[in-house]
Amino acid sequence: MRWEGDHLMMLDQRELPHREIWLALTTPSEVAGAIRNMTVRGAPAIGIAAAYGMVLAAQQDLDMADADRTLAESRPTAVNLFWALQRMRAHWQSGETRLLEEARAIETQDLAMNLAIGQAGAELIPLEATVLTICNTGALATAGHGTALGIIRSAFSQGKIAHVYACETRPRQQGLRLTAYELLKEGIPFQSIADSVAASLMRQGKVNCVVAGADRIAANGDTANKIGTYMLAVLANYHKVPFYIAAPTSTLDPSLANGDLIPIEERAATELTESEGIPIAPVGTPVFNPAFDVTPGELIDAIVTENGVFRRPYCFA
Repeated sequence: MRWEGDHLMMLDQRELPHREIWLALTTPSEVAGAIRNMTVRGAPAIGIAAAYGMVLAAQQDLDMADADRTLAESRPTAVNLFWALQRMRAHWQSGETRLLEEARAIETQDLAMNLAIGQAGAELIPLEATVLTICNTGALATAGHGTALGIIRSAFSQGKIAHVYACETRPRQQGLRLTAYELLKEGIPFQSIADSVAASLMRQGKVNCVVAGADRIAANGDTANKIGTYMLAVLANYHKVPFYIAAPTSTLDPSLANGDLIPIEERAATELTESEGIPIAPVGTPVFNPAFDVTPGELIDAIVTENGVFRRPYCFA
């Protein structure tokens, strides 16, 4: 994202990796639409986008409560969205300049948190490590550097990473499209894999640890992340492979006692039944397409935030 004075420029992640297209967003409704249709995705990036959406509302003298509501309804699971809107809500009466300062502070602080997460998490990575990850948790999903991918990036800079396995992440393939895109740019050795390959890699002893991001973490450490993360946690637990979650404290939701209370977004059936707009399933196929699942805290060996590494039992209340 790039703030341009009276509009927000946003890289359209739906078009990556083959085309880099920037969109000019001029209203809170356009920002909400970009969040909803996944032009921007990744919990921290969603929160940053929403903050700038509120700046647009102030610039255009729109009803702030309506703009806040529109942005809040764009996606239900990523708590960073609501965290950022709450911060902006405290400055509604202070005017456009103060709101812009707060939006920029949210973006700047997220980058600082990601760098701290990378440094803290790199301590968990052994030398010559092969790391498995899911979805996209890098610069594209944040203000920069990344969370889980930020740990990989920091560990690589320390000479610790031998190889990365990046799950394709069905059905929208954020791992295949976006994580591969970032790893190629960084020169980090990797292979993209089908999600279902993870089990056999662990069985063969080819994975030293799994690092994933988060969209919301409950008080007891239960963590919502991209669908398929819970599967990896179960596999890692069975094969005695350390399983780590990386997220800034803006992703913590101490108001929820456990993961059963986390709202799980359901996405359109076409994400599963079509590929690049081409139907691949029989017409009329019924679909269940949750965007996230919840990994119990008991399966997570460590949660890494900018404040350091936390171990079981978790208590973020």
